[in-house]
Amino acid sequence: MYVLIGGAGLVGLSLAQQLVELGHTIAIIDKDPAACRYAREQVGVMAFEGSAVTTQVLLEAGIRKADAMAAVLRDDALNLAMVTLAKHYGVTHIITRIRQRDFKEPLRIAGAHHIISTVDLAVNRMVNAIEYPEVESIMHYEQGQVEVFKLGVPGESDVAGRTVAQVIQDSRFPEGSLIIGYQSHPHADLVIPNDNTVLEPGSTILVVTKADLLHQVINFLGVGSKLAPL
Repeated sequence: MYVLIGGAGLVGLSLAQQLVELGHTIAIIDKDPAACRYAREQVGVMAFEGSAVTTQVLLEAGIRKADAMAAVLRDDALNLAMVTLAKHYGVTHIITRIRQRDFKEPLRIAGAHHIISTVDLAVNRMVNAIEYPEVESIMHYEQGQVEVFKLGVPGESDVAGRTVAQVIQDSRFPEGSLIIGYQSHPHADLVIPNDNTVLEPGSTILVVTKADLLHQVINFLGVGSKLAPL
């Protein structure tokens, strides 16, 4: 894909680097000559010096042929302007960073398909790390209504040695929650389990649940009791 990135700050350059490694063609726009030079020489992408909300610069950078655009400028108002222009030029997939929540609805109306708050992501990760240090990762979907998390199965857990079917049928396991992934050991592939998959001690599982049931699920799986007091 041809991806256009507005902003060559830390987020923009890191995004560009990862997308290049995935085989995409990247063009980045920034007012800072040094940032553009770094993008070309160190990241290996095309870099255009100028304002990412100027039509002339956007056209020069190839916005008409862009498959996706990411607005990660330092100001929400500028990101809003870039999203609006990307929509005008027919970019089919538009992503933007947001700092202030007040801009979320305007960005959505302007045409952003994904609106990502880097502050909220960082805070949520820190809160989860404090509350549940045993949980490897938690991902939020549908504006935080659905949670997907990955954690190990402690040997002393009630679910250790039981099948997925036995766990799901347990009345203490919240209705609507699902075990959607299983990894027998750290170097094994993550697979989709079936009803007969046994949750061995030391294995890792991937679980999906509603946000308001997160604590209940984790405590049932035997992690909550192991937490150190705050």
